[in-house]
Amino acid sequence: MDLITSRAVKGAMKLAITAGNPPSWVGRVANVFESDQASESYPWLSSTPAMREWVGGRNAKGFKENGITIANKHFEDSIIVQKKDLRRDKFGMIEMRINELVRRGMVHPASLLSTLIANGETGLCYDGQYFFSTTHAEGISGTQSNLVSVDISATPTTIHGTTAAPSVEEFQLAIGQGIQAMVALKDDEGEPSNEDASSFIVMVPPTYMNAGMQAVATPMQVAASQTALSEIDFSIVCVPNVRLSAWTDKFAIFRADTNIKSLIFQRETDINISAKAEGSDFEHDNDAHEYGIDYWGNVAYGLWQHACMVKLT
Repeated sequence: MDLITSRAVKGAMKLAITAGNPPSWVGRVANVFESDQASESYPWLSSTPAMREWVGGRNAKGFKENGITIANKHFEDSIIVQKKDLRRDKFGMIEMRINELVRRGMVHPASLLSTLIANGETGLCYDGQYFFSTTHAEGISGTQSNLVSVDISATPTTIHGTTAAPSVEEFQLAIGQGIQAMVALKDDEGEPSNEDASSFIVMVPPTYMNAGMQAVATPMQVAASQTALSEIDFSIVCVPNVRLSAWTDKFAIFRADTNIKSLIFQRETDINISAKAEGSDFEHDNDAHEYGIDYWGNVAYGLWQHACMVKLT
């Protein structure tokens, strides 16, 4: 049987890259910015001035000195394919390995962003505070919080659960309190940050998936004065994130309909393909081929005002 060539393998990798995409939530909670140098500075992480009466001419304001700089990092993944397998295989098994390698590359931005989210209570954002914090303070808006605690034992629900397994009713109320806290947040000019918000992503760990998905889908009135979430003029989508499996009593909410988002994915290059194959020293020394992918990029926190953590107590 003829040896499967590196040209065929690399062609399959290119097809897999063309067909692949990162998880859909990435572009909804993170700005994707292109980069063409070692690092990029973002001085725009402050508010746009509020409208004012035209008195004495325009009053234009520049960017404030509270941005961030993101340095690009180099990421790679590689596999080794034995020549005997290239000779014996009908390409099916090798193609599966190739597709899995490419899939790892395509979901890697989601992995990096998930790490940011998971570390949001200890990771610093542009204002010098933790991303999820009760002590955000900038400009004239005073101290603000995007870290909300909800005592589910005090919720006016007919069915009660635990912090590890809340009832659907309790989860609805917790989502509502998180969105309420986000709507109340102000920018550094003292203006509401989310008064026009209408679309939210509720990101939950796997253990909250069932309650979260039912909470945003069930038109349930959990108390006499409580409007069901599905009846509010909001789009609320539940996104389970298996990379948040360490969370046992909390979830996060992100605004999904704004230009400046909660997180940043900076991309310097697309996924590149490389190979040590026919005629290489690697082939001579190991009787095998090596195939790899790599790219340059990085992630960082964006606007904390467009995200909120809800902790159940």
